[in-house]
Amino acid sequence: MTSIKRALIVRGGWDGHQPIETTEVFIPFLEANGYEVRVEESPAIYADATYMASVDLIQQTNTMNTIEKEEFLGLQEAIINGAGFGGWHGGIADSYRNTSDYLQMLGGQFANHPGKAPEERIGEQSDNYVPHMINMTELGKTHEITAGINDFELTTEQYWVLHDSYDDVLATTTQAVRPWDPWNREITSPAIWTRNWGKGKIFVITCGHNLEIVLNSNVRTIIERGLLWASR
Repeated sequence: MTSIKRALIVRGGWDGHQPIETTEVFIPFLEANGYEVRVEESPAIYADATYMASVDLIQQTNTMNTIEKEEFLGLQEAIINGAGFGGWHGGIADSYRNTSDYLQMLGGQFANHPGKAPEERIGEQSDNYVPHMINMTELGKTHEITAGINDFELTTEQYWVLHDSYDDVLATTTQAVRPWDPWNREITSPAIWTRNWGKGKIFVITCGHNLEIVLNSNVRTIIERGLLWASR
């Protein structure tokens, strides 16, 4: 008899990222792939060591929030012991700015999403939506998460990410040089990466600002593949 796989979705934080609407997209997918899905609205569950030891996959969409020490330690232990950890955009790459150990484990931290020219801004989220390319790396062209997916363009937030060389980068995006910005050469950031932490696998895609972007065919396929790849 095949044992049930367990997926934990932890969502919350800034409502602009539509944490409920976006995570609901993937529950039927996980269930169809044999997962029993549990949804929590805060990271408090991470401190439940008994439950966390049973989890195969943690999908987090929890932007600009905080995490208590015992909660982070529970999350970290679960990943080190083999649970997968995956997510998109600020729900994973801008979750817990107060916890440096989380940033180290994840391998990338949102820094900014440079927006439109100042004269084009109207004080809405769309001020930060700019057309940009997601470019596959050589690794990304053959990796099971991104194989067969060509470079693609999105008009949404383009994440500038602080990162390190321990990431396995599957795709990048490059910030242009524009007259109103303070930098004077192009900046390339990872847009999709994986990372091994202990026995666990981590998957991050920085695309996914809202439901519209999550439902983009390329983005959705990458998220689905990435979650299955990361899972124990």
